Order: sequence, then C-alpha cells, then structure tokens
Amino acid sequence: MKNTIRLFTLLFVLVSLFSCKEKVEQTNAPAVTEPEVAEPVLVSKVLTSEDQSALSPDKVITAFKEGNERYMNNDLTPRDLPVQVKNSTGGQYPQAVILSCIDSRVPVEHVFDQGIGDVFVARVAGNVSDEDILGSMEYACKVAGSKLVLVMGHEHCGAVKAAIDNVKMGNITALLSKIRPAVLQQSDYDGEKTSKNKEFVAKVVEGNVENTINEIRKNSPILKEMEDNGEIKIVGAVYDLDTGKVDFR
Repeated sequence: MKNTIRLFTLLFVLVSLFSCKEKVEQTNAPAVTEPEVAEPVLVSKVLTSEDQSALSPDKVITAFKEGNERYMNNDLTPRDLPVQVKNSTGGQYPQAVILSCIDSRVPVEHVFDQGIGDVFVARVAGNVSDEDILGSMEYACKVAGSKLVLVMGHEHCGAVKAAIDNVKMGNITALLSKIRPAVLQQSDYDGEKTSKNKEFVAKVVEGNVENTINEIRKNSPILKEMEDNGEIKIVGAVYDLDTGKVDFR
C-alpha cells in the first residue's frame, strides 16, 4: 500500500514539473505579431486654378485613360470626401465636361477615377445635345476653363435600341429623333438592322457619338473656335458595360 502511494506521489510530482516547464517555455516564446496594414492616404486636394491652367487637352485625355485603368483594376484613388467638399467651396476648376447617357450602369466620375471638382457632367438619354447642353458646355470651357469636351456613349444603349425600333412615346419621341440619323446612316450595313443585333446596335452607338460631336461643332461657334485655337478638344468615347473599359475615338 505504501509503495502504491509513493508511486502516485512520484507521478504527480513528474506531471507537475512538466507542466511548469511548458508554461515557462510558453512564457519565453517570442510573441507573434500581426503584420501592420498601412492605412490608405486619403486625397483631400482639389483642382486649383493653377492646376487647371497647367493642363492641356491631351493631358486630360491621358489622365482619363489612366483613371479608367484604375477603375477596371478596382484601384480607385482613396479620397477624403468631406475635406474635398470644404476645399472646393471657394471655387471650381474642372478639367473637362463630359456628356454621357443617363444609364445607371455608367458611373461617370468613377469610370475615370475623378473626385469632387474634377469634372463637369451632363447626362441625357442617348448622350445627345441641345441648346441647354451646349450652353452648359460653353460655360464649362469658355467661363470655367475646362480643356476637354468628351461625348461618351455606351454599349447596349437603351435609347439607341429604342431609336432603332423607331419607338413613339410621349416626349421620348422627340428625344429619339436626335438619335435616328445614326440609325439611317447605317444603310449599307448588311446584317439584321434591329435592336436585337448587338453588332448593329454598336455601330449606331458609335455613329451617334460622332453625330453629337458634329452637332456640337456646328451649333456652338464658341466651342468650335476654342477647338480650332487649340484651347480645347472635342472627342468621343464608348464605355464597355462588360469590362468597364472606355474606348476613346
């Protein structure tokens, strides 16, 4: 009996010793630290008059192309929007005016990675122009100093499809009449000339962008003169809904 008690006592002592050793080893083990994640630096600066004056139309186009690459790569510039709001209260000096369709799948500022005060944006179904749009563009360029007029259509445009189908409905009819010329200009197209034909729709989208640019030059002597003098450029582009890429024309 005494031997049994001694045996259990010895086992208890040995177990206690090993437990203490493990605790000491755990205490002395180097601490595992999580890698530090750097906080993104938020951009709070907005365009100034000096920044705008240093720009050229080609520089703006390059900036837009680079911004579109960041957009497609999900790498948009982190911005401190509340601070940008405050910093822009003293004035605005946008680098461009963009005429886009109203399509909700085309977030214009995000597409080019632009922030508060960077661009003027005018939106209307089918990215067509009228006196109000032209007046806005003239203000943007002649008064506010923008260097670029960009007309941006997009893939699978509903307004273009409606124009192809010659839809008649309320005020939409008058709107679509501005797009119809781009449909009629495709008379030499050999394929199916319906809104179900993606290739045909794409051709009309491109033609409509070109027509809008021509209308701007024709109906705005102010913008035409500025372009002729090299102060601005009037260019077109088409946004790809599938990839997010903007193809400049």
